[in-house]
Amino acid sequence: MNDISTEQKESEKLQALKRLAATVYLCQVLTFMLAGLPLLVGVAINFFKRDEVQGTWLESHFNWQIKTSWVALAGFALSGLTFGMGIGIFILIITVLWMLYRITVGWYALTDGNPINNEAT
Repeated sequence: MNDISTEQKESEKLQALKRLAATVYLCQVLTFMLAGLPLLVGVAINFFKRDEVQGTWLESHFNWQIKTSWVALAGFALSGLTFGMGIGIFILIITVLWMLYRITVGWYALTDGNPINNEAT
C-alpha cells in the first residue's frame, strides 16, 4: 500500500513539473507579444526547479528551455546592437525563427510525454 502511495505521489509530482515546463514554453511564446520579460520569467522558473527534474525525462526539456532562452536573449541583444548597421533585422529574423523552431519541437515532445531528442539540439 505504501508503494502505491509513493508511486502516486511521484506521478503527481512529475505531472506538476510537466505543467511547469508547459508554462515555460508559454512564457517563451508570450515573449513575441510582451518583449523579453516572459522569457526571463521562464528561465527563472527553469533554474529554480531544475533540481526537481534531475534524472527525469523532463530534465531534457528544462535544459532545452534554458538554452533557448539564453541564445534568444543573445540574439535579440546582438540584433539591437547591429540594427543601425542594417544587419540587425536579419539577426532578429534568424533568432525569431530559431526560437519558434525550438518552442515547437519542445512543446510537441512535451505533450507526447517524450524527452527532447539530443539530435534536435
